[in-house]
Formats: sequence, C-alpha cells, structure tokens
Amino acid sequence: MAEFLATPAGIGLTILVQVLAVVAFVMISLLFLVYGDRKIWAAVQMRKGPNVVGVFGLLQTVADALKYVVKEIVVPAGADRAVFMLAPLTSFVLALIAWAVIPFNEGWVLADINVAILYVFAVSSLEVYGVIMGGWASNSKYPFLGSLRSAAQMISYEVSIGLIIIGVILSTGSLNFGDIVAAQDGPLGFFNWYWLPHLPMVFLFFISALAETNRPPFDLPEAESELVAGYQVEYSSTPFLLFMAGEYIAIFLMCALMSLLFFGGWLSPVPFLPDGPFWMVAKMAFFFFLFAMVKAVVPRYRYDQLMRLGWKVFLPFSLGWVVLVAFLAKFEVFGGFWARWPEVAAVVQ
Repeated sequence: MAEFLATPAGIGLTILVQVLAVVAFVMISLLFLVYGDRKIWAAVQMRKGPNVVGVFGLLQTVADALKYVVKEIVVPAGADRAVFMLAPLTSFVLALIAWAVIPFNEGWVLADINVAILYVFAVSSLEVYGVIMGGWASNSKYPFLGSLRSAAQMISYEVSIGLIIIGVILSTGSLNFGDIVAAQDGPLGFFNWYWLPHLPMVFLFFISALAETNRPPFDLPEAESELVAGYQVEYSSTPFLLFMAGEYIAIFLMCALMSLLFFGGWLSPVPFLPDGPFWMVAKMAFFFFLFAMVKAVVPRYRYDQLMRLGWKVFLPFSLGWVVLVAFLAKFEVFGGFWARWPEVAAVVQ
C-alpha cells in the first residue's frame, strides 16, 4: 500500500481523498450553519425556529435544499443564459476553493503554501464577479443595481481587510497560516494570541468581514425593502441555492480567518489542555454565532453610511495601524510583543 501511494496514481488518489474530506466538512457544516442561523434569529425573537423536520428540526436545511433542487429553473426571456447560469456556479466554486489553504491542525491542510494569505485574498476578491455576472446577465435594472452595490461594497472593505492582515504579517514575518499560529503559541495561552497586540484590528476585521460577505447590517446588495432582493431577484431553484451556499461558505471562511489570524487557530486557550482541531472548529462556530447575533439585533445601514465607514474610518485607521505596527515590530517594543518572527524562525528550523 505504501508503495502504491508513492506512485503518481497513489499521490493523485491521496489528493482526491483530501479534497473530498475538506469539501465534505464544509458542506456538512453548511447544513448546521443555516440551521444554527435560523435558530439564533428565532431565539432573539422569542420563537422556536425550525423544529418539525427531523429531531429538533435538524433536517430542515436538508429539506429546504431538496426543495430548491427539484424546483424548475426559470431563466428570464431577455437574460444572457450562459452567463446567468455561470454566475451562481462561480460564486459557489470560488468560495469553496479558498478552503484549500485553511489548516485545521498542525499539518492538517490541503495545500501548505508560503503565500496562503495572498491566495485567500486573491480568491475572495474574485467572488464579486459572480455577483456582478448574476446582476448583469438578468437583464433587469434591479439586479444590476444590486450587483453594482455589491461590487463597490466588497472592493471598499477588501482594502481594509488587506491592511489589517498586513499588520499580522508584519508581526509574524510570514504569509503562511501555520507560521501565524505558531507565532501565537506560548506559555500564557489565550494571552499569547494576536487578539491582544492587534486588539483594535480584531473589531475592524469582524465588521469588515460582515461587509465583505454582504451580511447584515451591510446586506445592501440584497436589501429587500430597497431593491426587491437585489442581484438574486431573477434566480430560483438550484442557481439560487448555489448563491446562498456560496455566501454561507464565505462567511464560514471569514470565521476561520479570524480564528487563525487573531485567536490561535487550533491552539488551546489554556496551556494545560492539548491543542487540536477541536479548538479550531469551536472558535469558528463561536464567530459564526457572533455573525448570526449581529444579523438578529443590529439595524441595517444606509448605503452612504456604509461607504463612509469603509473609506473615511476603516481605511485611514487600518493604514495608520500598519505604520504603527511596523514601528513597534522594528524596535521590538515590550520585548517583541509585536515582533514574533524570531520565534517563527526557531520553529521552522
């Protein structure tokens, strides 16, 4: 068996199994994310939420997915049919392939590349094209207006996210997620993580992630009261399901990034407990809970407020933070509190 796995066919089979394992984790998680999202909203509104299909309503998401799959796909008469069908597939595939570089434990990663952050940032930047294609191909003013809103919104907050990540890169000296987690390992556990030295950026990253994934209170591209559901208004059946799945996968990816960049990834919060993938998944679930709570309790922003926040508040603040972290790391203030690259170099060697 070992000899077969060393052959090209064996290596290909190993990669295929690993890819399927990551896809299976993400897709199964998606079912529980939608269920948890609806349950949290219901609890805030003092309702029960899904509670009929399956035990405690756990199969409600499966039933909804099957309903979408078996419904008829309706394409508007004036739509560009090829682009119309390609748009939701683009959004779904791009959201999924970003998980190729997300580690769940030390060595538990599909592609352990040195530019993992750059890869995720590049792929997530391309996701806006699926929304633009969907709005344009629908040949309708409302979807097109919604797609333009989404393009402006996602580009605006990608700038802030990129600058925030640069601060973490300056502290670590690496674009590899494994190195970033290793830099946060230490005897103080929870207090060794980057949330403390980069505390202001944790809040900016969380809010920017809400805007980047079109989550409330920044769901202007699909605001029902203003745009009749925005770029998705002409979609039904499986194409709409792909848009929805892509959005939730992107949200879960942002939860993974928060865990890796600021909260130690798979590291245990207390030194006497073992590290492992359980901590990584638990942190991702916690951040998704925060995403759901924000949707349930925060009112929607106006579009001018959204853009003003991104360009006039987050951009200068995150840019100033990059300059400050560069200074603090260069001169190793507080014994290298913002400069962890010597520790990373020792671990790599």
